[in-house]
Amino acid sequence: MTSYKAPLRDMRFVLHELLHAPDLLAQLPGYEDASGELLDQVLEEAARFCENELHPLNRVGDEEGCSWEEGEVRTPTGFKEAYRKYVQAGWPSLGGDPQYGGQGLPYVLGNNVSEMLDSANMAWAMYPGLSQGAYRSIHSHASEDLKQTYLPKLLSGEWTGTMCLTEPHAGTDLGLLRTRARELDDGSYAVTGTKIFISAGEHDFAENIVHLVLARIEGAPQGVKGISLFIVPKFLVKEDGSLGERNTVMCGSIEHKMGIKGSATAVLNFDDARGYLVGQPGKGLAHMFTMMNGARLGTALQGLGVAEASYQNALAYARDRLQMRAPVRARPDESADPIIVHPDVRRMLLTMKAYNEGARALSRWLALQLDVEHAHPDAGVRADAADLVALLTPVAKAFMTDNGTLAANLGMQVLGGHGYIREWGMEQFVRDARIAQIYEGTNGIQALDLLGRKVLGDGGQKLQKFGALIQAFLQEHEGNGRLKEFTEPLGATLQQVRDTTMLVGGRAMQNPDEANGAAVDYLRLLGHLTYAYLWARMASASLDKEGDFYTAKLHTARFYFQKLLPETRSLVATIKAGSASLTAMPEELFAL
Repeated sequence: MTSYKAPLRDMRFVLHELLHAPDLLAQLPGYEDASGELLDQVLEEAARFCENELHPLNRVGDEEGCSWEEGEVRTPTGFKEAYRKYVQAGWPSLGGDPQYGGQGLPYVLGNNVSEMLDSANMAWAMYPGLSQGAYRSIHSHASEDLKQTYLPKLLSGEWTGTMCLTEPHAGTDLGLLRTRARELDDGSYAVTGTKIFISAGEHDFAENIVHLVLARIEGAPQGVKGISLFIVPKFLVKEDGSLGERNTVMCGSIEHKMGIKGSATAVLNFDDARGYLVGQPGKGLAHMFTMMNGARLGTALQGLGVAEASYQNALAYARDRLQMRAPVRARPDESADPIIVHPDVRRMLLTMKAYNEGARALSRWLALQLDVEHAHPDAGVRADAADLVALLTPVAKAFMTDNGTLAANLGMQVLGGHGYIREWGMEQFVRDARIAQIYEGTNGIQALDLLGRKVLGDGGQKLQKFGALIQAFLQEHEGNGRLKEFTEPLGATLQQVRDTTMLVGGRAMQNPDEANGAAVDYLRLLGHLTYAYLWARMASASLDKEGDFYTAKLHTARFYFQKLLPETRSLVATIKAGSASLTAMPEELFAL
């Protein structure tokens, strides 16, 4: 049985000492009351809920999974009761608009809470996580009548939400979708089609489920320009807000998955189901991106959350497990030493720790940029924040989930044979983490989005803004010999990224395959630059402070710069090699 303790000390370090979040939030209209004391109090309450209520159910969810019978889904033992407590405590409304019953607290606070939920029980956290995405899309794009009907119930947790994109024949390529919508006399629509891989698509948590569905209105053009977005509730809603008859959307089955087995992943069949248009016809994909981008940052947090849980349990095992005798004995009175003294075990633990703490810093920084984008009074500042979020969202999703799976595998490896055994719980982390590299746009798709749209698509303007931030940090600390071990490699990595971007951009003008072939390596290169920037800032924030926490932070920073950041050299080499070796071999030769 695994254990979990929320990393509140590191969360407070990132919020207060790295990002100075309370000071920045105090300058944003609507967030003036989000004091440091309030943020800490909310984190402590979330930690208690996650540690005591959710993590004990993590193994239960994996063992029992969800069951489906005649369209109805039952979740694992304890899941429904935990959700009831979650709702009673008011957690669904944390970041919601007060106009619709929300608490109006900043996104950066909810980001911390989401990490804890994912660490404690990633499968359970899927249910409220999808509701947050549905809330954001409706809040941003729906009519006021639809907002008044659906948002208060989503924020109270009485109803939950989903995101219905994928179809059996169309995964990422949404332009191929076949679900259709026929306008009715009253202005609503009859929606018909099948959606697959719908997380939380059917369950027993809530009395109603609000499906956000992409469909093509009859007569609309093919491709993504003909797609519209609809609210399709499980139960229709009467004028007084009470529930009416069951809509004609049914769960045809649930998927049997490698991991997150406590999360119901449904096949949904819509048969002239009553739906309501969100926003403008033909703008459905743009409207859904409000939800999808939030989901991508949420998926990034899943990579961190599972990796943190794996790290904590691997560390506890490494400190207790006695195996082999070290050259300099740690326990000379014992027959063997704890495995944490052995260099290879330390390599694994430090890799996990460095990637986890880098991910925590990145996710909080991006969350704070979202708060700035939402509330800052200066339009230019809002635009700069939006550009940073747009640039780094695919980096966060892919880099954090790639590293999360790596960390989960390392955690299992630390336990050796015991890590491979179900009773210890470490192999569940590996299975749960693996999906995060696949859904919400595979990490390869994230890489194409980053290089094609976010970097080359605007002539590198967003990247230049990010580079200017890093350059300003380097100039601020120029001449600081104590930070030189961090600032010098950071500066070199920034130059690597600039040179590589120019190289790929020039080649892509002649051959588009060059950009596509370089995209995955390029994203990882930019991910390392981002972590190096944040690790240098964390080192700077720790340098003149006393205590074991700051000493550990500096040790971890040195490990990152000396052992993990040098991967950029191999990434640059593979990018420079070009795409010829990817494209030259004829298709028929793959089978030989």
